[in-house]
Parts: sequence; structure tokens; C-alpha cells
Amino acid sequence: MKNNEETEKNIVWHQSTIKKEDRQKLNGHKSCMIWFTGLSGSGKSTIANALQHVLYKNNLRVYLLDGDNLRHGINGNLSFSPEDRKENIRRTAEIGKLFVDAGIVVLAAVISPFEEDRLHARSIFKEDEFIEVYVKCSLAECEKRDPKGLYKKARNGEIKQFTGIDQSYEEPKKPEIILDTTELSLVQSVELLSSYLFEKAGLKQMTKE
Repeated sequence: MKNNEETEKNIVWHQSTIKKEDRQKLNGHKSCMIWFTGLSGSGKSTIANALQHVLYKNNLRVYLLDGDNLRHGINGNLSFSPEDRKENIRRTAEIGKLFVDAGIVVLAAVISPFEEDRLHARSIFKEDEFIEVYVKCSLAECEKRDPKGLYKKARNGEIKQFTGIDQSYEEPKKPEIILDTTELSLVQSVELLSSYLFEKAGLKQMTKE
């Protein structure tokens, strides 16, 4: 802890001449973080990927940070313990913040089971820059789908600390939007979400001067 404090004292933030607002103007739209949370198998990555396609088709610069993909690289040294999950979310949020600063719409599809960690992720963004999407789906339905066979392995004891089985999932208290995928199809989910983003969140192409 002392070493971290010593290091922080010797590090000074270097202000860039080009600001976030300049990059947004160049890209022609606002930037933000769209955070997908939910159980494994709820449809987070599928919906996020489909939304990415819609935003791209609408000429928005967009990038998807998928939780599994991040664990192949920058988060590859983290386990699924509560402590490492916290660090996983912290890193994902910080990466997202860089994308937002670059003027890009960034999507993050991560289980992020703990409310405290999601609130911390939200706290590093401006109020209108963080949009939490709760991809709601019952545990029974997620187990029924089990697209990666992970629930079966968790039930057999092959995977430890699996969310929903031997590790809890805390539902978001105040997400911007809830998509219940036990009732909504992929098309319906993406339509609802894109309508919200374009109509209420102001995520659209700016009129260029």
C-alpha cells in the first residue's frame, strides 16, 4: 500500500490537447459505455453483438468488450474468486473509459455479479455516459440453454465459484433498461434497446457543421 502511495505522488496527469468532445465531434456522435450484466447464458454477448451491428450500420463507431474474450488476454491472469472478479470489472471499466474518451461507443458484456463492482464501474463515468443493461433470465432457463456446457460442469463439481450455482448473482437495483430474455426474442431485445439508445439516451449521428 505504501509503495502505491509513493508511486501516486510521483505521477502527474498529462492533459491531452485533443479532448473527448473533439473526438466526439470528429466521429459525429456522443460516446458512452453500455454495460450488459446477467447470468451466463442469459444472452448478454448475443444481444451486445447484435446491437454492435445495428450501431455500426447507423454509422456509429462502436467496439465490443466481451468478458470471455478479455479473459483470453488482459484479464487472463484472473480467477473467478470475488477478489479477482472485482479486479476483472475494474479493468474492464477502465478500458471502457479509454474508449469513451476516444469518442467511441463501447459495449461490455460481462456477468459482473456484484452490485458493488457495477456501481464502482458506473462511478468512473459521467452520469450520462454509463448505461446499464440488465439481461434478465431465470437460472432454470439459463441452465436449460447452457450454450457452453458450463452449468453442467458446475453441477458436476468440475467448475468452482460459478455464478448462480455456488456463487451468488446480485440483480441490478437501478439499471437503465431491463431485457427479460425468457420472454423477448433476440430481435425484440435489440429493437427495444436500440430504440432506448436512439430516443432517450441521445445516441445518434450528430448534424455536422
